[in-house]
Amino acid sequence: MARGWESKAVDAQIHDASESHKNNNPRNLSPEQIDIVRQRKVLELSRVRVASDLENNPEPRYRTLLLRALEDLDAQLARLKAAG
Repeated sequence: MARGWESKAVDAQIHDASESHKNNNPRNLSPEQIDIVRQRKVLELSRVRVASDLENNPEPRYRTLLLRALEDLDAQLARLKAAG
């Protein structure tokens, strides 16, 4: 019986997740690498939040503050990528 595209998409997602998990398995990483991964995730989540706030806020002074925060987060992410 032929499988539908939905089940193929689910299989692909499961495969991608398992590959990602293998590559980021904490057992394969040093404590320093684990810390870098954690910091990167925190910065990425913060960036998403700031970008969302920036899109939804019309106040010019607050937008300026958010733009500065976004630039700072981008700089921190760049430093982590260069270090890791």
